[in-house]
Amino acid sequence: MWFRNLQLYRLPGGWDIAPAELEARLMARPLQPCGAQDMVSNGWVSPRGDDALLRTVGRQWLIALGVESRLLPAAVVRQEADERAAELAEQQGYKLGRKQMRDLCEQVTQELLPRAFTRRRRIHAWIDPVGGWLGIDASSQARAEEALEHLRKTFDHFPLALLRTAHSPASAMADWLAGEAPANFTIDQDCELRSASEEKATVRYAHHPLDGGEIKDHLTAGKMPTKLALTFHDRVSFVLTDKLELKRLDFLDVVREELGSEDDAEALFDAEFALMTGELAHLVPALLEALGGEVQQGNAGAKNHRQP
Repeated sequence: MWFRNLQLYRLPGGWDIAPAELEARLMARPLQPCGAQDMVSNGWVSPRGDDALLRTVGRQWLIALGVESRLLPAAVVRQEADERAAELAEQQGYKLGRKQMRDLCEQVTQELLPRAFTRRRRIHAWIDPVGGWLGIDASSQARAEEALEHLRKTFDHFPLALLRTAHSPASAMADWLAGEAPANFTIDQDCELRSASEEKATVRYAHHPLDGGEIKDHLTAGKMPTKLALTFHDRVSFVLTDKLELKRLDFLDVVREELGSEDDAEALFDAEFALMTGELAHLVPALLEALGGEVQQGNAGAKNHRQP
């Protein structure tokens, strides 16, 4: 159980719930299969694939949102609609109008939807009630919002506070590239810089040394970092974005070797989760400190959680 991405949110003080109550709330909204006319259905599933909707390891919790969606490509609908439209045009002697074509596409969708294949995926969420963090393994804020939206439906009150730092990630990353990495971090060899002009000129570096003069030239020309690869304590590598996202998380061999030779699948799952959350418990505060420290804010909706 290793996260590949981390969308991070602050759980403010005052949100206190016992694990038993949390699991009972999750059980009230489990994943149901898509209905005949449903394109998507979501609900809580077991993070590990057993019967438990809440996984607790020490004082860290893991939950998972299951998302089932029907696979009905628009191209398939359009092809079937075009074939029917051609037959109708031949019968009535004129082509279908725009509204008639739109209605026909809707009719075809309704007919094909119940026969479409379904696909399921999980979105894992880590809850740290001690540190006050909610972390979602999602590659984008939109994907994370799926889990947040269902959390809001599951709880009468699920508060999230704005996560803000004294320095924006973009300005901090620019300082690091122009000078040196913050304490306990090293700069790796991937970076993206973007101009603030209307053209949004973008330069990307992959597997390329970032300590040369050309990087500083881009910074001087007004380009700002939007992504920067970093490693923390030689244990965890990741890409920091200007939206305070952590992507391409990789817990390095020195961490994974601490698992030993565990053969039991359940014990291995828990051991990986414990190791991961232990590393994140050190990484997240260190990163926030490198960004000038967390700026305390009042409670806010989950949709407004990022830096402006």
